[in-house]
Order: sequence, then structure tokens, then C-alpha cells
Amino acid sequence: MSLVFIIIVNYNAYKDTIECVKSLRKISYKNYKVIIVDNASTDESVARINDKLKDCILLRSMKNLGFAGGNNIGMRYALEKGADYVLLLNNDTLVERDFLSNMLVPFSRNTSIGMVGCKIMYYPEVTKIWFGGGKIDWFKFIGTHFGMREIDNGQCDDEKEIDFMTGCCILVKRKVIEKVGPLSEEYFMYFEDVDFCVRVKECGYMIWYEPKAVIYHKVGLSGGGEESAFSIRWCTRNRVLFMNKNRKRVGYFKFILSKAFFYFTRIIRYIQYYFTGNKEKAYAIVHGIRNNMNLNNKI
Repeated sequence: MSLVFIIIVNYNAYKDTIECVKSLRKISYKNYKVIIVDNASTDESVARINDKLKDCILLRSMKNLGFAGGNNIGMRYALEKGADYVLLLNNDTLVERDFLSNMLVPFSRNTSIGMVGCKIMYYPEVTKIWFGGGKIDWFKFIGTHFGMREIDNGQCDDEKEIDFMTGCCILVKRKVIEKVGPLSEEYFMYFEDVDFCVRVKECGYMIWYEPKAVIYHKVGLSGGGEESAFSIRWCTRNRVLFMNKNRKRVGYFKFILSKAFFYFTRIIRYIQYYFTGNKEKAYAIVHGIRNNMNLNNKI
């Protein structure tokens, strides 16, 4: 039976982390270990996790390294300890009993599969889909979710190859991590999963969607909500970064058009936020663009 290391990154959210681990304790697959990476929490997280989750491996970062950096700490440890597979799992999730068993099945059927994702439902709106597979939109330079916000009527129940799997729940083969490398820490938070998916495909591996594996996501809690100022700032900054890193995937003029579309829609969004009283969100767009400019990425 393959050894799976489950990596959960915690930052000032021990209640969600504890609840997530409690749901993992009920799963049918038994050959797994849980690594919790605490990303320099400033609350009682470390003490609470040490007290409530003694069966987990707790790794502490002295600095908040973001989603990518925190998971990379866990992945390095997992590989050193002999992991066959590594599962990246958001701490604000709950899992079905058979989710991991079902996620492992595709690997045994096709050796070209390097990464497997699952169906992700909203929580507590458990009949509504958050992720039912995904693809990369190379005009907008974003990862898109199939079925997002739709009531689940079986429309996302076909297993298939996909281009994009959200970092909320990714199961990766050891050899893929060794070949592709870790998550790109320049993103800090958001878009590191899209970047990783691109690199996995570039190395010749398939990304597979397995709808029989189901988890539930308290969407956006780590960033303050699906459309919080925090999320807007980092998504804006990292979308431009992702565009610049992958501009050769589209023609020169298409890339210029994509950039123009992006900045035009950011201006419209800024105006909408500003004049509806959401000035913090409006300023987050500006900060995100400025942060990216500081990376010296040029067209």
C-alpha cells in the first residue's frame, strides 16, 4: 500500500486545521501521515495543534512563506521520509471517507498520470459545486473551474484529463515532484497552482480529474473571502506575473491584446469598487499592480 503524506498549511486558523484533521481521521485509506506546516502563526495555533493533533507531524516556519513556501516545507520533508505520493490539502476543507482511496485509483490505470484532483463542493452549501474540473484560459491567463456555483446534478461526474487543478486538493506522484520541482514561491499565494499545472504538463504528465473523490471547501477563508481585498491584491499581482512568465505560449499580438484586456477590466473594476464604497478593494487592485511592477517584469 502506497505511503501518502498529507500536507496542510496553517496560518492563524487552528480551528479549521483541527476540524480538517478530524475529518481525515475517518478516511478509509490508512497508510498516510499528516504534516501540518505552521506558517509563523501569531495566534495560539502551535499550542492548540500540539495539544489536539498529537498524531500529526508539526513543522514550524519562522516566517510566513505563503501557500507555496509552506507547502514546499512539507513536500521536502515528505520526500525525505519516503513518500510515494504527496497530497496538498487546504486546511479549510472537510473530506469524504473514501476521497483518498478514489484519488489513488487513476494512477494504477495509467502511468502517464502525474497528478489527480477531485470534485470540490462548497461548505456548508454542500450541493453546490466549487470545482468540477478545470482548464487554463490562455486569453485571460487564469485557471477556470467547471461547474462553479452550480447545483450538482451530475454535470461534472465524468472523469477526464484536465489542464488545471486547484491547489485546494492535489495528489502528486513522488517522481513528478522530483522532476517538476516545488511550487514557485514568487507567487506567495494564488496562481502557484496554475503555474505548477503548466510545469507538470510540460514534463509530459497528465492531470486527471476524479469526481468520485469529493471534499468540501469553506471557500476563501484563508484570504478573507472569495473577493476580499487580500485576495484581489494577490490575484491581481500574480495574474500579471503568470502572464509575463507564459507570454510565449501565445502570439505577440494576442499577448498584447490579453494585457490590454486585463488592464481595461481592472480599471472598470476599480471604478465599480470605488464608487460603490468598496475603496479598500479598489486600492487592492492598485497595490497588486504596483507589487508586480516591483518584480521588474516587462512585456
